[in-house]
Amino acid sequence: MNTPLHQRRSVRVAAGILVIPVLALTWWLAAPLFQDEVVDEAFPIAAEREAPVTDTGDGEAVSPTTTVHMDDTEMTDPATDGEAMTEEEDAAVTGPVVVLTGEIVGADAAHQGTGTATIYRLEHGSHVLRLEDFEVTNGPDLHVFLTPVADPSGRDDVMAPGYVDLGELKGNIGDQNYELPADIDLDAIGSVVIYCVPFHVLFAGAPLTA
Repeated sequence: MNTPLHQRRSVRVAAGILVIPVLALTWWLAAPLFQDEVVDEAFPIAAEREAPVTDTGDGEAVSPTTTVHMDDTEMTDPATDGEAMTEEEDAAVTGPVVVLTGEIVGADAAHQGTGTATIYRLEHGSHVLRLEDFEVTNGPDLHVFLTPVADPSGRDDVMAPGYVDLGELKGNIGDQNYELPADIDLDAIGSVVIYCVPFHVLFAGAPLTA
């Protein structure tokens, strides 16, 4: 029995309506694999500040230099008669201070990553994660996560209690910065990971150590 013409047309229209979102979803998933997002962000503040200039009285100007000696617990500034400084005071003298750092590696053969991930304490006491010489396989809706697990292997590790989502990855290639929440517990951070949120796939990561 032949199907009436108007029914065949209705079927074709319905099929076309269904195909459009499928094609859109396929493009959203596949497009990042064939294109790169390149960024090149400068460090959030100058690593070196201009020292004040002092006139020696003989026509020659010199810039005094302050040397700070650090260990794991406290810093001593010779200009303060040997008094111990807090970490925040040390940052104000020395500029940005490295707190945690690690080398980025890919999660598997299909998801590659390289570069360095470093958490800095800035002069005003805030913290920033900086990715440098960074490149990772591109993918849909990639985010930057901090997780307590040093070597995460899946969703449960990445989203272990205490994890922090720093937001969408700005680009899969290039230097970039991510501000950390003010109340973050730095001692609880095990690694930084690049994570595909909708499909819960780990693309790359770096265990972070002091």
